[in-house]
Amino acid sequence: MNGFADHGLDENAFGDKAGGFRENIRTFDAFPKTKPTYTRRTSTGGYTTLILIFVSLFLSSSEFLRWYRGHETHLFSVEKGVSHQMQINLDIVVPMYCHDLHINVQDASGDRILAGDLLDKNPTNWAHWVDATGTHRLAEAKYVKEEEEDTHVGHVLGEVGGRRKKKFKKTPWIGRSSGAGKSCRIFGSLEGNKVQGDFHITARGHGYMELGQHLDHDAFNFSHIINELSFGPLYPSLLNPLDRTYVTTDDHFYKYQYYLSVVPTIYTRSPSPPPTIDSVHKTPLPPDSSNRDTVITNQYAATSQSHPVNERTIPGIFFKFDIEPIMLTVREEREGFLWLMVRVVNVISGVLVGGGWCYQLAGWGRELLGRGRRIRGGREGMLNGRVYHDEGDEE
Repeated sequence: MNGFADHGLDENAFGDKAGGFRENIRTFDAFPKTKPTYTRRTSTGGYTTLILIFVSLFLSSSEFLRWYRGHETHLFSVEKGVSHQMQINLDIVVPMYCHDLHINVQDASGDRILAGDLLDKNPTNWAHWVDATGTHRLAEAKYVKEEEEDTHVGHVLGEVGGRRKKKFKKTPWIGRSSGAGKSCRIFGSLEGNKVQGDFHITARGHGYMELGQHLDHDAFNFSHIINELSFGPLYPSLLNPLDRTYVTTDDHFYKYQYYLSVVPTIYTRSPSPPPTIDSVHKTPLPPDSSNRDTVITNQYAATSQSHPVNERTIPGIFFKFDIEPIMLTVREEREGFLWLMVRVVNVISGVLVGGGWCYQLAGWGRELLGRGRRIRGGREGMLNGRVYHDEGDEE
């Protein structure tokens, strides 16, 4: 009965070999193999493969760029530490003679600072500043994007990170042309209490009571150009809401009022917690290697309420500022390299699997369309259940 046994053959020799770890582990193979003789390569499959490769490279590159740029997180917290003073940086041009202007600072604690004695006042030409590159009218929409760039960590650190404190640029030579010296540039930095306060620019003999001094009303012109207005360390390359703005008026009695909300801000790439702020508002971080990834400064939001006034009201330029009790930490973070590898593997595998499915569905669609065309054309044979007879068989 057993022909193999009659001829001295072993039936087990023609099946899978039993025993052994390598032979038994094959039962767990989740990747079935197909012999090359049962596969067929087509030009359509080649084009599809090239498309999938390009898509995978494009998406993998975008994932790499996204990982390299990192992402920003914004954290609001109560300001830590005790700070007492804050530096105010001002650079403004007013079309009046310098000796006709008075600048004062007064805060909620009652302290009054004679800012005119601490700030520099240089005669200058109005046209030189109003026509400068980048100078624009207040609230001009096209400069909002440029201001928005200065709120990102990469841009801020690229501009000021690791650099020493900057200084105001020099006042240009005014020459001897008509109108030379009829405007005044007021610039410099001064220390004030870190409390709510205001500083204002008024005309001589108006504002605070001063004996023997009174400026004729026809000389009033409080049009102005703000080149720099910031709080904390001076970083001229950072653009604040009022920087490079100007306003003009033909009224002699005009009151410009700006309301500023100052928020202490830290820009950092460092994963460690931000340093405690004590008197850092007046002294920037030293430019050593440990602090090149951190910049401590202040942001502010500004609103303007300006209008003509009567002769019983004091005209001038008034800045009222309030210090918010919170701190904003803007941190640029980048995930680990393993996170990037997982994302790239997911992208490539998703493209290949999805592309394979689409290719198979397209193949099935072509097959169904081809079968329908063959049926409509009457080209079915005996294998499909239809038999076609010759005309001679009908006799």
